[in-house]
Parts: sequence; structure tokens; C-alpha cells
Amino acid sequence: MGKGFIFSIDQGTTGTRAFVLDIEGNIISSGSKVHNVYYPALDWVEHDPVEIYENVKFLLKYVTQLAKLNLGDIDVISITNQRATAVLWDRQTGKPLYNAIVWQCRRNSEFCNQLKKINFEKILRDKTGLIIDSSYAALKIKWILDNVEGARQKAKSGKLLAGTIDSWLIWNLTGGKVHATDYTNANSTLLFNIKNLQWDEEILRVFNIPSNILPELKPSDTIFGKTKKNIFFSSEIPISGILGDAHGALFGEQCFSAGMAKATLGTGSSVMINTGNNLITSKKGFTTLIAWSIGGRINYALEGAITCAGDALKWVKDNLGLFNSFDEVEDMANSLKDNEGVYLVPAFSGLGAPYWDTYARAAIVGLSKKSSRENIVRAALESTAYQIRDVIEIMRTESGFKINELMVHGGLTKINFVMQFISDMLNIRLEKSMIKDMSAIGSFYMAGLGIGIWKSIEDIKKIRGESQKFYPNISHETREKYYRGWKEAVKIVLTDN
Repeated sequence: MGKGFIFSIDQGTTGTRAFVLDIEGNIISSGSKVHNVYYPALDWVEHDPVEIYENVKFLLKYVTQLAKLNLGDIDVISITNQRATAVLWDRQTGKPLYNAIVWQCRRNSEFCNQLKKINFEKILRDKTGLIIDSSYAALKIKWILDNVEGARQKAKSGKLLAGTIDSWLIWNLTGGKVHATDYTNANSTLLFNIKNLQWDEEILRVFNIPSNILPELKPSDTIFGKTKKNIFFSSEIPISGILGDAHGALFGEQCFSAGMAKATLGTGSSVMINTGNNLITSKKGFTTLIAWSIGGRINYALEGAITCAGDALKWVKDNLGLFNSFDEVEDMANSLKDNEGVYLVPAFSGLGAPYWDTYARAAIVGLSKKSSRENIVRAALESTAYQIRDVIEIMRTESGFKINELMVHGGLTKINFVMQFISDMLNIRLEKSMIKDMSAIGSFYMAGLGIGIWKSIEDIKKIRGESQKFYPNISHETREKYYRGWKEAVKIVLTDN
């Protein structure tokens, strides 16, 4: 064993962050490296998986040295990652057959339409908890098998491996000894049956993906393997605490009990509620997920994806030029006594949960001659709160949980006006973590459970970091007036009206 330190890798869409933490949850050191994002065609998005792995190797050494530790001082390495990005590589050489195809890539959308035509959507929903969408890893794997010369032949001869970014990193870190993934990342492939916890043979046949190329399935707290000695470590370090990024955030926020919920407030927003051992199939298009798996016990979750949150404010800054620095927006919003009936519906790329209208487009509603730039800035800030209320209200109905508090993290949490307004709109307590890298904290907790630093979730609860709380501070009448105005504004942009 090391000396009570955990190394947490947070491998994201635009870059990789790495942290050394002690067992009290203190971040001792951190570092980051961006990687290139390639756009070879319209709506195509790719990464170089070798570049990602090289960045991870660099950060392992850099952040450990920054903490004035040796690699042998590290007890365990944890990984949280972008969930549905897929890689295929040669089992013998370790070289990727093609770039990693990113979850944002839409190149296989036509196959999604074919699946809908044969009424396969209900089967997928029932087995995987997901809706048909080209973001999932199965679509990426299928495309590479169908379009890269020699890929299917290699798959048939057992010379090919496929997986999400976590499995690519695990395979490399262990020197090619371990090809595995956890249930949360498998959940993002569209190939994983969340009821029997296996790759689903029927779905694999429809996608024409051979099961022999897929990773072994394991719970998140498993010790997946050890780093290979002398690759770049002086000792073998266990790898545990594997979680998809949104799942890691839910765990990092310590939403351990059924009915607890979190919202990640970034470019978009992921709202997720822990539903315990209840596997709930949403009728409003929320995805049913495995939140995590510990000690053989499964926790399920519902997730609602909001396509535009902080990006609305960025659009107002970059495209309209209504302010120069994000530091200005708090005072701009607070300069108005109320929203004066102005709403911004940020449907720049359609509306996500719970509307699921791909063709809806953004609008600013309610402008008058009196309206100013402050009105539009405030409307952009308020739009996130309204969208979260849209999701939470339906989650309450479908899950049966009251959801009396919401844990939040992400870039928008720096703006207290947004925090207060979300609390006001939902009429619940909001708890904002002082730590922004919550996915990494979640995988840190899980890894500690995996190697026995903590014996139970109750031990983890004792080390929760500082937070700031917000409580509702407006009348019921005002709350409902604002929300009615939002619903009327949304009606204007929906295409089914």
C-alpha cells in the first residue's frame, strides 16, 4: 500500500484533469491537459485516443511530483470519464484502428432512423433504459466496423478490442492485461442490459457487433487490475473507482439515498435523481441508468438532459455583445426588481428534457421599448432555473420522491443570482459544493471503497467538504407568475404547436 493518497483521473470531452487527494478529501495537487478535437466532416467529432493516454501518463507523473510524492505513495488510481466516446484497437499492437469517435458525433443518425422504422425503440428502452440516439457508443463501434478496412475481419479473428475511454485507459495502464469496464460506462453504449447486467445478445445481433470485442463487465468498486510495473511506474498500483462522469458527480455529491438529486450546471445540464433499487422507466423521455454498483448492490437513477444552460449566457456575451466579462452579470441581473416579462428560451439546438423537440429554435419573448440589455442577461440566467424546474417536476411525478433539496455544481454555480433563482423556482433548498470537480471526487470516493480505505458509505459521509446553501425567498404567487410566463414562452418555440 501507499501512504494514504489517491490519484483521480477525470477524462473529459475537451481535456483531462488529474488530482492527488488525501483520505480526508483534500486536493493536494492538480493539473490538466487539453487534447485536440477533430471535425473531419459536418457533425463528425473525433479524438486521438493515443494523445489522451499520453496526456494521462504525463499528468500521473506531473501531479504526483507537484504533490512532492513518489508514484509508490499512491494507494489507488480512479477514473471518471466522458461516457459514450468509443475506441477500437488492435489487441496485439495496441494501436487504434481509427480515432475515438466522440459522443457528440452524429454520423450514424440514419441507422437510428432505421431502428425506429423496425420498431426497435421499445425493446432498447426496456432493456437499456435509453432512447435511440446517435450519441451512444454502439453507433460509434458499428460505424468503425462497417467503414474501416479490415475491422470486421480482425473482430472475427479475435484481434480486435472495443470500449469506452475508461476501458481504453485501463487496458493501457495494465499493459494490455485487463479489458474491462464498469456498469455505468457500459450503460452508455446502448448494448448493455440494465436488468441482467450483461451485454444483450439481441441488441448485438441488430447492431452486428460481436460480443468478443467488448470489455468484461464489473461493478464500480472492483479492483480492475494493477498498473504494469516498469511501463512508467516503479510499482504496481491498483485501479478502482471507475464511473461515468455524470454518475461520478452524483456519487461525489453524496446523493447516496433514494430521492436525492443533483444538477450539473455547465454548458448544458444533467439533472439526476437516485432512485435506489427502483428501476423506473420514464414516460417523458428521461433515461434510466445504473447510478453505480457497490458490493454487488445496484443503485438506479433517472437522468434528464438539458441541452443549453450556461451556453445561453455565453451566446448573449459572444453573439449579442451585451457584456464583456461574466463578472458583470450578477450586478446586471440584480439591477432589475423582476424579469419584467422577458424570457429567453435557449433552444439553439432544440429543447432537451422534458420537451425533446430537436427542431425547436431559440427566442427572446416579451420585449418592450423599456427593455434593456439587463433584461436579456437576466432572462438568460433565469432560463436554467426554469428548465431545471421542468425536469424536477416530472421527476417527482415519475419517481414518487418529493426531492426536497438539490445538490449543484459546475461553472454556473459561481453566479449566486442563478443559485438563488433555482431555489426560488423549485421552492427547495439548494446546496452548492465548493469543489467544482465533482466527478473526480465521486471516483475518488469509489476507489477508496474499492481498496478498503473506507468500509462503507457512512464513512464517506464524515468527510464531506464545505458547501453554501440557498433557501427559497419569494412568494408562491410570484414564483408561479414567473413560471407561467416561461411555459407560455416555450409554447411559442415548440414545433408541434
